[in-house]
Amino acid sequence: MSTQAELLSLNRTGLYYEPVEPSAEEIAIKHRIDEIYTAHPYYGSRRITVTLRNEGFLISRPTVQRYMREMEIAGISPGPDLSKPSLEHKTYPYLLRGLEISHPNQVWGIDITYIRLLGGWMYLAAILDWFSLSTVR
Repeated sequence: MSTQAELLSLNRTGLYYEPVEPSAEEIAIKHRIDEIYTAHPYYGSRRITVTLRNEGFLISRPTVQRYMREMEIAGISPGPDLSKPSLEHKTYPYLLRGLEISHPNQVWGIDITYIRLLGGWMYLAAILDWFSLSTVR
């Protein structure tokens, strides 16, 4: 074994290691974490731990964190400095500043929203006449 390990440039101790299969409880907890995360992708390890404890699982937050790392999932949250503009991008002037919107079909806008579904996703697009929006106020 030592000659084989030396020829392959491997540590000899790694050749004797036999991986241990995860327990049925660990698999059940990971499945439940996946279900909770799919329903609430903004949940982090703290809220998932509380949810699991309310369901009767005796589990600690570090264990939930380890399982989430192994499953490569993390709660969706804003990153740092998202409101700071990039110095590399050109800043365009706001073309509607000082413009009085006085009649229909003068200014149009669009809003596109990404909606996550269980089986995929869809986009919702809304085309808006700004004159009709200004009369609503």
